[in-house]
Amino acid sequence: MSGAGTAPGADAAWVVLETPLDPAGLAAFCGDLERLYRINPFLEFASWKQDAPDRFRAEVLNHSNGQRSVMSARVARTPDGAFRVDYAEGLKKSTRFQIEPVPAGSRLTITDEYGAVDEAQAATVDRSLHAWGVALKAHLERDRRWGWLPLYRWAVERVWLPMKPSARRITFLVLVIGLADVALIALGFAIYWLEYTR
Repeated sequence: MSGAGTAPGADAAWVVLETPLDPAGLAAFCGDLERLYRINPFLEFASWKQDAPDRFRAEVLNHSNGQRSVMSARVARTPDGAFRVDYAEGLKKSTRFQIEPVPAGSRLTITDEYGAVDEAQAATVDRSLHAWGVALKAHLERDRRWGWLPLYRWAVERVWLPMKPSARRITFLVLVIGLADVALIALGFAIYWLEYTR
């Protein structure tokens, strides 16, 4: 993942990540807007409502700036094959998703475009874009590695992603501690068995 490239505008932020998916596969993945937005580790969703494929309304708490907001948005396809999410209100005017082929798969560029932002509004700017890019790349890599397991994708999309970001972190720590406990118990039994069989 990198931030290389030409800035789309003075009032914009962008992140670039390369994925092993081909462009069609990445486009299909990005087509599930709810999953795409829930991967952002700074967004805590109170609700998500999608009445049509090209529009949604979500109530969120953005932990990157501490702001609660309603994202009322419409999706527009652009002639170059990208798609743009236009927001009805707020400082952020749109988020553009551009997919390009690369030799090892595809490149996704996500660009947040803003209107003019003054100093008083700067504190409310969404600062989660880089973390979102990192989380998307990690999600796609884990899916490539573990997606063959039965129920893996179901568990991720139906259980893991709907959880609050803080609940995901706590659950991850509990799982790591639980696995460490199991490993220590197994080691203890192995040592006992080795001593017992001498």
